Amino acid sequence: MSTCSRCGAQFSCAMADADPSAPAQPCWCTYLPASLPVPSAPGASCWCPDCLKQHIADHPKPAG
Repeated sequence: MSTCSRCGAQFSCAMADADPSAPAQPCWCTYLPASLPVPSAPGASCWCPDCLKQHIADHPKPAG
């Protein structure tokens, strides 16, 4: 299990928590819209689904 660097929640990340003996699977986050980079800080890691979805909602992509 991974720990969200934003809120501390436990979640599964297919990239970080994958079983090396199993076939590679895409992470849940690859199914969300690519809208903007997640802010990073030293020691930061992935965000949980709730935090990433909220970040995307709070920063809508400009109409273009």
